[in-house]
Amino acid sequence: MFYHFLVPLTDTIPLFNVFRYLTFRAGGAVMTALIIAFIIGPASIRWLKVHQGKGQPIRTDGPQRHIIEKAGTPTMGGLLILLSMVVSTLLWADLSNMYVWIVLLVTLSFGLLGFADDYLKVSKRSSAGVGGKFKLAFQFMVAGSAVFFLMQLQMPPLMGAVTVPFFKEVLVQLGWVFILFGAVVIVGASNAVNLTDGLDGLAIVPVMIAASTFLLISYLVGNVVFADYLQVHYVAGTGELTILLGALVGAGLGFLWYNAPPAMVFMGDTGSLSLGGVLGATAVAVKHELVLVIVGGLFVMEAVSVIVQVISFKTTGKRVFKMAPIHHHFEQLGWREPTIVIRFWIIAVVLALIGLSTLKLR
Repeated sequence: MFYHFLVPLTDTIPLFNVFRYLTFRAGGAVMTALIIAFIIGPASIRWLKVHQGKGQPIRTDGPQRHIIEKAGTPTMGGLLILLSMVVSTLLWADLSNMYVWIVLLVTLSFGLLGFADDYLKVSKRSSAGVGGKFKLAFQFMVAGSAVFFLMQLQMPPLMGAVTVPFFKEVLVQLGWVFILFGAVVIVGASNAVNLTDGLDGLAIVPVMIAASTFLLISYLVGNVVFADYLQVHYVAGTGELTILLGALVGAGLGFLWYNAPPAMVFMGDTGSLSLGGVLGATAVAVKHELVLVIVGGLFVMEAVSVIVQVISFKTTGKRVFKMAPIHHHFEQLGWREPTIVIRFWIIAVVLALIGLSTLKLR
């Protein structure tokens, strides 16, 4: 909004020329989202407490201490993140950019699904929400539609192709099969973040780390000069996603203020499904889908631990981990919650640095 109203006035007021720069607007988006989150946070949490009563239902098959320590904590804190992020994005982004609208579509659609899931859990006082089959069908429908429209924004040879990290010339052409591939990336990222969200602050910080990483990738890939220097594929228009990702980082910081141990509010599926969707859709847009596997390796590890646990138990009757996702395994080993959370944050930082190295090591 600022971009459309203020940039045309630069001939009269030269100071407004700063609104042309992505770096300035990304910084503005971070601070705006952070301020919004701080302002609406306390009232939002009070409202959630009043309307949820006993808060988020705690899994009876999870760590027993959670039943005592986390009982009564409200969920749906993802609404705080989404509102702050979306408002900030609308204020600072170039709203004529279709990449921004497509990623926002995925974000809000997945957020709506997560809200329905959280609402059913709270209203029924059960850890069972929206059915798994319906959830996946809805996610693939939204993700597939988003990938289809993203493909329309790109020209050959990038259209329908997958880039490979560390190789500057390699493009794996998938054609229309890319819609399925991209949908799997988006849905996989969404559900992987959802599985990671199990301890106070565990999911939001790695999400911010991954978002910051892709903020930089989006900026570089969307700039023809930097893309040529780094020998990565230039994707025109994706630079504007730096604004949306900056807004996500700011909103995440604001939410972390209230989600830091002991959490005053949980993000719930409203937050985790939508934030994972942002990361997946951005990765598809900037043609760095495989890099997301590296940068989001923590989320991959959490998801794989669940898959391995389920397969092992169904085929052999034995469990590989004491409890899945894997952060609960470490709880059962006696690790304190802050220790697990901080060590997982460190892993997320290391993986982000490895992911960024793919931009230069080619």
